[in-house]
Amino acid sequence: MDMSKQVTEAHVVIESTEQTAIDALQNETGLPRQRIKSAMTKGAVWLTRGSNTSRLRRATRKLRVGDEVHLYYDPQVLDEQPPQPILVADVGAYSAWNKPYGLRSQGSKWGDHCTVTRWAERHLQPERPAFVVHRLDRAANGLILVAHTKTMAAALSALFRERKIEKRYRVIVAGDFSAQPKPLRIESPVNEKTAISEFSLVRVTEGNSELDVRIETGRKHQIRRHLAELGFPVIGDRLYGSGESDGKDLQLTAYLLAFECPVAGERVEYRLGVATPQIPPR
Repeated sequence: MDMSKQVTEAHVVIESTEQTAIDALQNETGLPRQRIKSAMTKGAVWLTRGSNTSRLRRATRKLRVGDEVHLYYDPQVLDEQPPQPILVADVGAYSAWNKPYGLRSQGSKWGDHCTVTRWAERHLQPERPAFVVHRLDRAANGLILVAHTKTMAAALSALFRERKIEKRYRVIVAGDFSAQPKPLRIESPVNEKTAISEFSLVRVTEGNSELDVRIETGRKHQIRRHLAELGFPVIGDRLYGSGESDGKDLQLTAYLLAFECPVAGERVEYRLGVATPQIPPR
């Protein structure tokens, strides 16, 4: 059996300072050393030392007796190739990116190489750590902020939490939205938490509608859920729509983020062109 094609989870306690993480994991799993090293680079290997657990990326890191090394190996996850985000602005303490469809906002225990934060860590110059501030669905595209210090991560997170960041989106939905109020404000809880969205019609073409969206809260899948509840699912939404996407990406773009910059001390606005993909015929 080719172990490199099997999902594998392993937890090994280090018994000697001469033992490397790759040695320990290879002995435990039988996986090729190169596959383990690749998994380590891609964020699928973790080290527990005392009460602290964090990703282990360096094969040469010295281990202590009693350390525990963890491997979460899923070849499907590890073989995925990350789509490339586009840098919109580098402020030093944080950066703004145009995240493409398919790129994740954050990783999991199975890896983080297909995340915008890891991309930022590996490609920005000078190199620096990256921290998640907010999330944008993997299936969506558009603007996302990445912090590069813990202090900035806390400051930006507070702005989102206190609703001091203006967030706007463009979506294409199934159906004619023209009979709806202009704008249509929805205050429907998501997962029992307050969720507020405001939808304004931009145009109707061939039975589908393009909407401008402003949200005051940032609940998971908030826009998609609110529109599905209204009977206007976002085109390409496999989860809340018809269950079929007809091969189309989710037609949801985060095109504007505006807030008082913690670095500059003045209002900044990051905006993408709002020429979203052409409305597909129904």
